Amino acid sequence: MEQRRLILLVVFLFSLFMLWEGWVRQNTPVPPPAPAASPAASPSATRDEVPVTESQQIASDAKALRSSDALPAKTLRVETDRYLVEISEQGGDIVFLALKDHRDRERQDQPFILFEDGRLKHTYRVQSGVVGDGMPNHHSRWQLPAEAMHLQEGQSALTVTLTASTADGRTVRKILRFARGSYLIDVRHEIDGGGPLTTYYHFLRDDKPAEEQQVFGVHTYTGPAIYTEATKYRKIDFKAIAEGKAEYPSQAQDGWLAMIQHYFVAAWLPPEGVAREYYLRRLSNGLYQAGVLLTGDGTTSTRLYAGPQDQKVLGSIAPGFDLVVDYGWLTFIAAPLFWVLSWLHGLTGNWGWAIILVTVLIKALFYPLSAASYRSMAKMRLVMPRLQKIKEAYGDDKVRLQQEMMRLYQEEKINPLGGCLPILVQIPVFIALYWVLLASVEMRHAPWLGWVTDLSSRDPYFILPLLMGATMFIQMRLNPQPADPLQAKLMMGMPIVFTFMFLWFPSGLVLYWLTNNLLSIAQQWWINRQLERMGLGHKAIKAAND
Repeated sequence: MEQRRLILLVVFLFSLFMLWEGWVRQNTPVPPPAPAASPAASPSATRDEVPVTESQQIASDAKALRSSDALPAKTLRVETDRYLVEISEQGGDIVFLALKDHRDRERQDQPFILFEDGRLKHTYRVQSGVVGDGMPNHHSRWQLPAEAMHLQEGQSALTVTLTASTADGRTVRKILRFARGSYLIDVRHEIDGGGPLTTYYHFLRDDKPAEEQQVFGVHTYTGPAIYTEATKYRKIDFKAIAEGKAEYPSQAQDGWLAMIQHYFVAAWLPPEGVAREYYLRRLSNGLYQAGVLLTGDGTTSTRLYAGPQDQKVLGSIAPGFDLVVDYGWLTFIAAPLFWVLSWLHGLTGNWGWAIILVTVLIKALFYPLSAASYRSMAKMRLVMPRLQKIKEAYGDDKVRLQQEMMRLYQEEKINPLGGCLPILVQIPVFIALYWVLLASVEMRHAPWLGWVTDLSSRDPYFILPLLMGATMFIQMRLNPQPADPLQAKLMMGMPIVFTFMFLWFPSGLVLYWLTNNLLSIAQQWWINRQLERMGLGHKAIKAAND
């Protein structure tokens, strides 16, 4: 009995620690990054640089291809069924990209912005160019189409062609192809006259976390990741890059490079079997480059994915691409859990009802274990008067006290630790479902019922957490009460603490816990009635105690 109380007390104290840590993280201001040291000897020390291979260097006259920063760059607006895009003539960069099918967390009447040039919160843009003497790069001015472009009704794809000239008068074309219904953009470079062509494709990004980075002290990952068949999936955070400790495969014949943030991902996906060189580096102005170098004969091409971490889609795009959806160390539970949730969502058309049904399935799966635990708890509750008499009789003799208590447990076939099993079994599933709700873009802005319009964020009126706290209190009343007054107060305080914690949890997670509590209460009530029908009710126990 005391061991069971000790385990529950440990769970209680751990919960308090998590609560305190989450509060500290949410209320401690993030210190501004230290200014980077300015390297000497470069006139563009505060600008992003053109990547080069180990055998190539940018000629000094490449400076002539850069436009004066005093001249404002024009932009081309491109709209498809998926995107709102702005392409700048400065470098031909994608300086703005919004996803029409996904809403901004704070301004839900606006589309979610993935790429931007620092006008709102981030510097995050797509850059590409040609490496070599006198070749146009992302410092060059590219010729844009004269007018804004829209994907017309019935049109399957939209092609945008940008042009720039080399120092010897040849034309380089940067061609972007947007397909209907797709988050993939084909990007290709061509040069008149053919010949060896080395191009780079990279993301330029600051290290600021994504807007949805932190949920109650739990941080989702923001930063680069590289996948190759040889080294598999590898995340490389900004800190490792800044400190020169980044470890990743630089040369490969396969794989992809991505920039990951909460719910969304952008990635360069070169063709399989084509030699490539990956690179990651921190620039002197605090920005980071993450990209890939490709070489071809007169042309190079790759695909750019810029969109949600849709698990049904990512795995079909490239090998290992679905690994960007990170469920943490409980992936072996979370991945099948999401699969079941998706299947139930296909039946119900609502993620909230899918969560309720998966809770019922989990409860049914563990029914024998929880039934044994609740039966043990019910018996423990009924023999509490006899336990109290034993403590009064042998309180001064600890050895005899333990012997008499164990004898009673054996006679009544009670497992004193059995009551802990339902909680211990639920914890891994609870954490796994937490990460499913935290990492799955499918849950983002997914409604359930009435006031619950986003299962991935907290209940706006705290109704579900309060109901959950009430059901937890009822559960505590059904359990045997500790003889120690201090333990009794701690145990009765747990529903209050958990209710406060759950105020900030995703409402989908609270819905799971509330449903689980209701099922547990029903199961425990049913088991208590069965024991009473078997002659183990209060009257029988009272007679035995007397």
